[in-house]
Amino acid sequence: MSGPRIAVAGRPGLRTQAGIKLARLLELPENALESRIREIEAHPLFRRLSEAGVLTIQPLPRSKYAVRSLEGRSLCTSDEGLGELLDGDGAIPQLIRRVGLQNFREYFLNDQSYSDQERADACGISQAEGRKLREFMDRLYVRSEFEPARNPAPATVYSSVAGVELEGGRPVLAFFNREIWKGRYRMDEARYAEWRTTLPPSQAGEVEKFMRQVDLLTFRQTTLFRVLDALIDAQAAYLTTGDPDKRVPLTQREVAARLGVSPDVLNRLIGNKSVETPWRLEIPLKVLLPSRKTMMRDRLYDLAIERPEAGDDALREEIHRLYGATLSRPSIIQYRKELGLGGCGQRGGQEVSR
Repeated sequence: MSGPRIAVAGRPGLRTQAGIKLARLLELPENALESRIREIEAHPLFRRLSEAGVLTIQPLPRSKYAVRSLEGRSLCTSDEGLGELLDGDGAIPQLIRRVGLQNFREYFLNDQSYSDQERADACGISQAEGRKLREFMDRLYVRSEFEPARNPAPATVYSSVAGVELEGGRPVLAFFNREIWKGRYRMDEARYAEWRTTLPPSQAGEVEKFMRQVDLLTFRQTTLFRVLDALIDAQAAYLTTGDPDKRVPLTQREVAARLGVSPDVLNRLIGNKSVETPWRLEIPLKVLLPSRKTMMRDRLYDLAIERPEAGDDALREEIHRLYGATLSRPSIIQYRKELGLGGCGQRGGQEVSR
């Protein structure tokens, strides 16, 4: 089926009873959704509908699969360290490349306990570098459910949906969960109408209830696929180069309008989802939806840290020279306050989380 037969996905939003069920489904992490799909496909009605040719599973276009590099961890962040995740050429991604993915998994992601010196010796890096990478991972990731986190997890825990790989210089999606992304349900309306005539009236309600569940699952899956496809297409330059400045300003409202879904549907769908970048770190999907203000603040942050002696007027002129953007002096001051940046001469060596 190309879309749900029930009116919960469109612009009325998520206020009806069916809409509330959809809202919960949109927010499900991948492991919980896999369990839901297994329950649906184990239902006797699913087998009967499949045997009658009413329900089929059709492969998604351009679908491929990958093994998650950070298996056993869930991304947790309240934007602390997000700048390091964003920048594919930043210090952390470069350090991971030097360590190598196999060593990275062994000494920084697995369940064994190593000292910083042991990690450094095994990976051919300095003890300070080993400590820096370990602290970064501790800050952004929580252990698997079998091992408690060292520190309380930040508020948002992200469910990783897919990796982004480069093929022929272009980013492509590679999904982590085969059960979820093996295909989408498609219903033959004519066969369904004919099949229903063979049912006793007492079963009609049960069948409709079951089909509504299938509809909701289909909508959740196809909408997320379309969102991911749209985002990697829009942010291809960033995902290819790792340069955060290559991101295109893009709002949730713009994407929702383009896909024909309500903004609250899109917000719930992507709010706790993440993807793995080509430089093998995860980023929340919201990173691929930067507003113009967010991008300008990031640029101001970089300039202010690079030039601690520059005053607000100098920063304003530099932003205009580099990016062609005209910001008022009050805007510069406001952005500095939001970023926790001091004024001229007050931010030497300052470390501020974005």
